[in-house]
Amino acid sequence: MASFRLPQFRHALVSWAPVLKILAVLWLVLASFMVLPWLVLMLEQDPDAWAFGWSILIVMSSVVLGLMLTQRVPIELKPRHMFVLTTLSWVSICGFASLPLILGAPQLSFTDAVFESVSAITTTGSTILVGIERLSDGLKLWRGMMQWLGGIGIIVMAIAILPFLKVGGMRLFQTESSDWSDKVMPRTGGIAKATMTVYGGLTLAAMISYWLGGMLPLDAVVHGMTSLATGGFANSDASFGTYADKPLLLWLGSLFMLSGALPFVLYIRSVRGSPTALWCDQQVRGLLWLLLMVIALLTGYLIAQGRPAFDALTQVTFNVVSVVTTTGYASDDYTLWGPLAVTAFFYLTFVGGCSGSTSGGMKIFRFQVAIVMLFNQLRFLVHTNGVFAQRYNGSVLTDEVVRGVVAFSFFFFLTVAGLALGLAMLGLDFVTALSGAATAVANVGPGLGDIIGPAGNFATLPDAAKWLLCAGMLMGRLEILTVLVLLTPMFWRK
Repeated sequence: MASFRLPQFRHALVSWAPVLKILAVLWLVLASFMVLPWLVLMLEQDPDAWAFGWSILIVMSSVVLGLMLTQRVPIELKPRHMFVLTTLSWVSICGFASLPLILGAPQLSFTDAVFESVSAITTTGSTILVGIERLSDGLKLWRGMMQWLGGIGIIVMAIAILPFLKVGGMRLFQTESSDWSDKVMPRTGGIAKATMTVYGGLTLAAMISYWLGGMLPLDAVVHGMTSLATGGFANSDASFGTYADKPLLLWLGSLFMLSGALPFVLYIRSVRGSPTALWCDQQVRGLLWLLLMVIALLTGYLIAQGRPAFDALTQVTFNVVSVVTTTGYASDDYTLWGPLAVTAFFYLTFVGGCSGSTSGGMKIFRFQVAIVMLFNQLRFLVHTNGVFAQRYNGSVLTDEVVRGVVAFSFFFFLTVAGLALGLAMLGLDFVTALSGAATAVANVGPGLGDIIGPAGNFATLPDAAKWLLCAGMLMGRLEILTVLVLLTPMFWRK
């Protein structure tokens, strides 16, 4: 039996060696980022330092093993490799990133640590931690760094990988970096480097702005990272509500959350000689108009309730931008604003920012494509023999893009419905189950209700519910279809 299985193992190792080699490199990057909080804790002589030391050792051991098994193997990625690599990279990094939370001062259970790391890496922002203020500086920094790493990973995935995989209509935003054949193209490295430069520059600008606005240095660093990553982890149980009395910080937060929700490719084009690239993009204009309309509506609603105009405008702007960009910060408990606000925020949970940004959700372009398809269908009903070209953002909507948008939208809501049903079967009430499923798949963070609303967290949920939500967060971040295709027998028969 052993002699029969050994050749099979060798064949599988050779077939999937490129995937393992790239995974090992990604784990190496993760381990290198763990060094910074480890050094901080060493300087502070904090006992959490040993937790990071052991975590780095475990990750590095996996790196060495992976590289040893794949030595002399060229990186030749075929299309089916990319589906497996995309999913395994996120799952494995979430697993390794949870180690300091298990070994460190919180001493979380395996379930809670994985939930926190999945929420961080996918930039969802849901948390099970209580008493965040009492965490060591190293763990606070690590929570922010996990979201920041997840944010850059999301951008590169959206720009360079998902269009190639033809997932969810992302082909519409194919760039030169998405032109894959049997090997990783050199241009991918160029676009990734430029993206990292823009992402790092905006993050640094956010950190400095927060610090000048009155935040403590560590808070400014962490909030700067989680704002651009549209992740929403804060250094306080009150989230951004700690700074609710500082309007300047709320407006700065709104600005940098919005910056993270815009297409990073357009930032690069703007820097390289097309200053109007952002405004000319139909996605960006659609997102801005949506934000303006919702902010105006809810601000008027709060003013009518007797709230001061500037305070209403500040709080509405911050919280609407936070939910639409899927950041998940909360500066106020908006579930107490009234039924209109609660309903509006539930709808906004699904929207998301632009493609090629750090935001989650359905992405604004899918709603715009759906509107184009709707009007085209209405014209066809009036002029049954007419031929109408469907165009979006200056490009013709091909059948491939339309199929991708329709398939993604269907499976997105099917995933939310299935996840909500599973949560309800575990005993969660309707509001908690439905909003929890929606916020997980859309990668938003807080849900609705007394348990997981903006004033609560996910700590009291049963372990089974946390695992379901982890699956929802990962599926939402990986555009659902990327994961579902791995569950089909035909994929593995290729």
